[in-house]
Amino acid sequence: MNPDPRLLKDCIKGKRRAQFELYKLCYPILMGVCRRYRSNEDEVAAMLNTGFLKILNNLKKYSLDVPFAAWIKRIMINLLIDDFRKNRKEKSKIVYKETNVLIAEGKAVDFNEAEKFFDADHIEQIVKSLPEMACQVFNLFAVDGYSHKEIAGQLGISEGTSKWYLSEARKKIREQLSNELKKSKVI
Repeated sequence: MNPDPRLLKDCIKGKRRAQFELYKLCYPILMGVCRRYRSNEDEVAAMLNTGFLKILNNLKKYSLDVPFAAWIKRIMINLLIDDFRKNRKEKSKIVYKETNVLIAEGKAVDFNEAEKFFDADHIEQIVKSLPEMACQVFNLFAVDGYSHKEIAGQLGISEGTSKWYLSEARKKIREQLSNELKKSKVI
């Protein structure tokens, strides 16, 4: 997705119709990023609009040699991380309840078989059900391709802590999938 340079110039000039056209082009990408990091639809909409405003305000800095989709994703992810960091103390007061997981000894989950029973939306919901920090780290690492060093710098944690959160996220996702497969008697 590379918008017409004239559209970008019109957006920089403040032409509302061009800005609306750019919004329609960016919406699917930005909405996907926001939904990975926020579960509340009101927060998703608010962050999307804040992110698009930031994109408009920084269009003068955009260089045509950088893929536009990558540039807007980076802005959106950085905005979401900044918001998470700003609100972390408030969100850390939330008590997360661990689910009791009973894994039968000697029974492995065949995740190739499992993928027949889960669609992407269902797996996305499982990821969103993770504790906030684990969800952030998992999305940054597994979905957006950040390194543990980058995640640590962005979230203000150590690399080891980032690795631990990723490990915990993977473990919880595996447990949730395993439990759901057992309920459906696949395993």
